[in-house]
Amino acid sequence: MAISLKTSLPGPNSLALMKERKSQVARGPFHTTPIFASSARGALVHDVDGNTLIDLACGIGVTNVGHAPDTLVQAIQLQASQMLHTSFNVLPYRQYIEVATALNQSTPGSFPKKTLLVNSGAEAVENAVKIARAFTKRPSLICFEHGYHGRTYMAMTLTSKVKPYRQDFGPFNSEVYRAPFPYAYRWPNTSDPERVSRECFHRFEEIVNHQVGAANTAAVIIEPVLGEGGFVPAPKTFMTLLREYCTAHGIVLIADEIQTGFGRTGTLFACEQLDITPDLITSAKGLAGGLPLAAVTGRAEMMDAPMEGGIGGTYGGNPVACASALAVFQMFQDGTLLLRARELGKRIETRLDQWKSQFPIIGDVRGLGPMRALELVKDRTTQEPDRDSTAALIQYCYKNGVVILSAGTYGNVVRLLVPLVIQDAELNEALNVIEAGLSSLS
Repeated sequence: MAISLKTSLPGPNSLALMKERKSQVARGPFHTTPIFASSARGALVHDVDGNTLIDLACGIGVTNVGHAPDTLVQAIQLQASQMLHTSFNVLPYRQYIEVATALNQSTPGSFPKKTLLVNSGAEAVENAVKIARAFTKRPSLICFEHGYHGRTYMAMTLTSKVKPYRQDFGPFNSEVYRAPFPYAYRWPNTSDPERVSRECFHRFEEIVNHQVGAANTAAVIIEPVLGEGGFVPAPKTFMTLLREYCTAHGIVLIADEIQTGFGRTGTLFACEQLDITPDLITSAKGLAGGLPLAAVTGRAEMMDAPMEGGIGGTYGGNPVACASALAVFQMFQDGTLLLRARELGKRIETRLDQWKSQFPIIGDVRGLGPMRALELVKDRTTQEPDRDSTAALIQYCYKNGVVILSAGTYGNVVRLLVPLVIQDAELNEALNVIEAGLSSLS
């Protein structure tokens, strides 16, 4: 058994730290669990009370290669002993170039590419927008319902969900328009992917052609699989139509692969499975395995559109974070980890399908590769979201040693972000806890 609970959860030391946190830290940051971690390795997290939990959250999709793998730790230690920071804008260094080269070679598309390194996913989104506007000389942006792109002002404007991400923070940036996402489970009158794709694309065209103007549109930004929006993959047909439209009208297509990247869907990037090539792609989270690093990678002529000095930053492409990212690329190099990711995806998909037939509270199960989710509803006919049961399931799981996350516009989706290095026994143990939690809700 991987799970080891020496106290009830949260334990006394976690409770004491939470009391201190509330007195010293701003209210805003939210916690999925009230449990304070002390160390982590592989798929296991140890808390300050000596308990061991199985982590199916991966720090919100960051530790795809597991917690503290030796390859990353050694690379980080070596780089830290040599140089912590000079700023690439002042004294450049080869590690930045090596990460950029790795991204240029591994992202979809055979055309010449260039990369910008920054600190966070939101910063990558901000810079992708700047690059698209500089290249096209156009003002407007199209994003999608249920999308999440970050918490800075442009990224927050592009984000769909009001609470908690946009509440009380307006006014927002101008020239941003929102189109429907092909969310098949909640599409009116049909859930057929082909029909949803074409009806959704027609509505997208109506918005661009009649509200914005294609000639005014700099970029379209989309998550190939919704992250915070509920792990909904975009159908291939929709993505193909979107790519064709953007190409025809000179619009930059930006794929936000911040959560879907680095093996999360069974390929290095989700776009590889959807048969489309974006012009720009944003990455972060799994890129450096736990250190803050993000990137914009894309067509060289687009990436070079901003003037020299127009994009960059003090910490972007920090050498220690770059060393960690290079170690992540090394772990993916021989393809073994991606094979494991696809195997995990099949195992989880099979188990979730079983749960759907077993538990009426589950309205939908979905995902791509090991990026999987179940949507809880009060009634399968009405599809009324069951936010309370979702919260109860998350609490049941962490109290029994498994960390999972919620998602979705309605707060009724359980998303699974398993470390790609999780052992079969650990995965089965964790899924058994989730199943017991579902039984407790029935």
